[in-house]
Amino acid sequence: MRLIQRKEVWLPTIQGWLFILVFTLTLILFVANHIHSFLAPNFPIKADVLVVEGWMEDYAIKSAMQEFKRGGYQKLITTGTLLEQGHYLSQYKTTAEVSAATLIALGFPPDQLVAVPAPNVVRNRTAASAVALREWISQSNLKIKSMNLCSSDVHARRSWLMFKQALAPKIQVGVISIDSDSYNPKQWWIYSAGVRSIISETIAYLYARFVSWNA
Repeated sequence: MRLIQRKEVWLPTIQGWLFILVFTLTLILFVANHIHSFLAPNFPIKADVLVVEGWMEDYAIKSAMQEFKRGGYQKLITTGTLLEQGHYLSQYKTTAEVSAATLIALGFPPDQLVAVPAPNVVRNRTAASAVALREWISQSNLKIKSMNLCSSDVHARRSWLMFKQALAPKIQVGVISIDSDSYNPKQWWIYSAGVRSIISETIAYLYARFVSWNA
């Protein structure tokens, strides 16, 4: 009975290890330089309405208002779910209502503004907002054939995916990403906020794209 045996093992040569090292570094640099632009796409289209995700910060809401003025839209629609904190104390219960009120406070015409709150959910909040918008459109008198979705930074790719899945092909969906004011998108890896955002949104996008999203 044999208790040991001899096996041949293949290992890289010095040149092989150098190739692996160079390839790995090249891949890391490529990802570092392109992952932000992938997660934060800008593909606006000629659109009837501008849809604004209501959970965004005030600076992003102001940027969305400027986009509305430039884009010749018919309406601005805010979306969002229940406030995570303070809804018991506030007259506004959802981020859709808060962002709409913020826009009015900034001077936006109320007759060009619609808030479309989504029901309270514990997961897939962006998907819930997309579905709520689809249902609102089906019951409204507006003839909407195209829209631009205004989202925040690296969350934009995931939001775009979900809104397209909920609304296409009846409604074309473009996307506008508003850069974060917490870090420089061209050097996101030197900011803690940038690293956290890239890692969390990459995982969230892959989950939404390949694992679970049901409109």
